[in-house]
Amino acid sequence: MKVMKFGGSSVMDAEKIRNVVSIIKTEAGKTDVAVVLSAMKGITDDLINCAKLAEKGDDDYKKALAGISKREKTTFIELIGSDNEKEAFESLESMLHDLGEILLGVKMVKECSTRSLDLISSFGERMNNTVAAAYMRSIGVDAEYVDARELVLTDSTYGAAKVNYKESYKRIKERIDSIKGIAMITGFIGANKEGVTTTLGRNGSDFTASIIAAATDSSVVEIWTDVDGVLSADPRCVNKAYVIPEISYQEAMELSYFGAEVIHPYTMIPAVDRDIPILIKNTLNPSAPGTIIARNIKGHDNPITGIASIKDVALINVEGSGMIGTPGIASKVFGALAESGINVIMISQASSEHSISFVFRKIQAERALDALNRELGGEVESKRIEKFVIREDLEIISAIGDNMVGTPGIAGRIFSALGDAGISILSIAQGSSERSVSFVIEKKHRDKALNTVHDAFLS
Repeated sequence: MKVMKFGGSSVMDAEKIRNVVSIIKTEAGKTDVAVVLSAMKGITDDLINCAKLAEKGDDDYKKALAGISKREKTTFIELIGSDNEKEAFESLESMLHDLGEILLGVKMVKECSTRSLDLISSFGERMNNTVAAAYMRSIGVDAEYVDARELVLTDSTYGAAKVNYKESYKRIKERIDSIKGIAMITGFIGANKEGVTTTLGRNGSDFTASIIAAATDSSVVEIWTDVDGVLSADPRCVNKAYVIPEISYQEAMELSYFGAEVIHPYTMIPAVDRDIPILIKNTLNPSAPGTIIARNIKGHDNPITGIASIKDVALINVEGSGMIGTPGIASKVFGALAESGINVIMISQASSEHSISFVFRKIQAERALDALNRELGGEVESKRIEKFVIREDLEIISAIGDNMVGTPGIAGRIFSALGDAGISILSIAQGSSERSVSFVIEKKHRDKALNTVHDAFLS
């Protein structure tokens, strides 16, 4: 069998759901399929907004809830009509009623815990899969709604729960084997051993699809989105960007980490563990071949595979003569940042030990500066370390590819091309895997840098 996952942009309204069901019907005629659906685009954000308003005691949450209710019911009626699938429509109404009661409770206590927020967030997937399964039955396709909370066992880390794979795989296999038609499975959600609702974090529906595929030994996981596949660069910046036919798991992880938003690396783990290929497809252009992500792929002659970037980052350089030969400075720096919840994206250190530079999200700049001043204020005061200065409005760009491993001269070609284009590099980092070379530039040079590197290697 295969697992097909459709994201929020693919199921955002009645027309899009019809298109998705048409794709599912075509594939179900060829092989057994299980389907994972996200919430309609924007619904999860609307649910979180409802929770925040209710927590403040703001009655505007009722207007936001009414908007969600209208959108869900209108989609159901447009797809199915008001007289068909009455049981499913009653189930939808029951969910909306329960949601209203939960939000009222949040308003009364003026508190929305992460546990409550997970429950509120779960309604998007639950309602959308209920609607889609009902529509499929209404047109003669045997489909069954499956609540992933019965399948995916997690711990109680609300917002980003950890999965108990062994027990989850057992539950999934038993449940999927019992279904005669097409399983329409809620993405993004699970439950702990007490049955309390949890969510799987960012890109949780992709994660669900990967878990389902691993449990059922599926031949492929198809991630259906609104692009033709994984692109060699951001097409909004690079006109010559093209769809990469095949990439390795490692290349996909590197590209995703550095800004390519097709699939999150963490969601790939179950599929990678079972060596199951992942196929990225476009619901708006289903005939396009897409991109295969797999362990063993056909080779290509390009030195690099793709370019990715992370925008809106900032850099702090920790430097001073007192750092040379002094153990523990790096530990103090990164310990202070970790305690303040700062995620360091990139690190570079000179061999002289005179300086360490690190890059993080611009939004965390003030917090990072405060953490360093608290931890290393004494060293700054004694002049062992110079005063910290933040550089903002920067961009990380990374050239990525398996062919970079063991190939001399890649970095030289990159920096030579950038030098010829008049682009100054502020910091450089390369992992020991040799699959990526990353560098920091000023934000204003982003498009020029991306096109320069793309033309040098991938034109």
